[in-house]
Amino acid sequence: MPIVSKYSQQQQDQLLEEVLAPLENNQVPVDLCMMTLGNAVSNVINRGISADKREAVAEQFSRILLQSVQSSKK
Repeated sequence: MPIVSKYSQQQQDQLLEEVLAPLENNQVPVDLCMMTLGNAVSNVINRGISADKREAVAEQFSRILLQSVQSSKK
């Protein structure tokens, strides 16, 4: 069953473009991009999720990330 988001695809795409533009414009290497985006995700989780739920949210995020990578191989 597909995941239904409360945010439109247009909102998601626009925000993604705004986040990635500085990385692309500065030709940041893939490994540094991944480190930076990983730090951003950790920061969002630590700032926005209560301590007792952080691990579960991080696990759910990592499962979804793996699914998105696996589905792009098909």
